[in-house]
Amino acid sequence: MNDFSCAVKTWDGVYTVGLQHLKSYNYLPAECEQMQVICDRLGRVYSSGLEESVQKFLEMLGKLNRPYLTTVEEKLLSLIEREYRLIDQSPQTHRQ
Repeated sequence: MNDFSCAVKTWDGVYTVGLQHLKSYNYLPAECEQMQVICDRLGRVYSSGLEESVQKFLEMLGKLNRPYLTTVEEKLLSLIEREYRLIDQSPQTHRQ
């Protein structure tokens, strides 16, 4: 890394990105925290050796440009987490 790039943590790894390629979504601090929770959840599940359809669903969630999950997205992610035995109860990261 140099003065013109930074490390960006995403749901599927850490990447070095040029500053000119970054875009601000102007999230509030609470929204940034919620994005971090979603990113961490996706990262835990994504690294568990997945079926192709589950992998594609998680990739789609990782590309969302909003700091929350819908009710259906939250239910599906929680189901996947339980199926892969990663959680008993998931934090709520959706809006109703």
